[in-house]
Amino acid sequence: MSGETPPATDAAQGGSSSRSASSATITSQQQQAMPLSRYESQKRRDWNTFGQYLKNQTPPVSMSECNFNHVLDFLRYLDQFGKTKVHSHACVFFGQPEPPAPCTCPLRQAWGSLDALIGRLRAAYEEHGGSPETNPFGSGAIRVKKKVNFEEEEEVEYLKLDDIDRQDIKT
Repeated sequence: MSGETPPATDAAQGGSSSRSASSATITSQQQQAMPLSRYESQKRRDWNTFGQYLKNQTPPVSMSECNFNHVLDFLRYLDQFGKTKVHSHACVFFGQPEPPAPCTCPLRQAWGSLDALIGRLRAAYEEHGGSPETNPFGSGAIRVKKKVNFEEEEEVEYLKLDDIDRQDIKT
């Protein structure tokens, strides 16, 4: 028994134990030193970006005041950094898989990226103390936004495939 470390019960009995405090510190440091998974890192980055977006609003919006409208505004803001172009029906390049020239149709976040982002932010909201019932990332308006983006991308993909099929028939 001389080689064993006695259990750290001093703190539980009202006294202080430097051994308990140091082991708690070591455990905390080990948890902080462990690298986050790619998902956790991205979730943290997304959460911080959304928080910064809210702070930059005029007037600034606190997380407790955040609602689905703020989330929709944030998603529209992110669209400018997207790489997916969904041509409007009025665009002369609508339905063309590789337009010969640039057009004024806006860029968007791809549906898959949007879906993953919303999922990460929804999880982060609840991890930061938000209630699932009040989670603005899970509101019906956000589901509609995702559905609209998906359907618009799907229509473009369908048109691209249809155009490719016609080219195959010609050859």
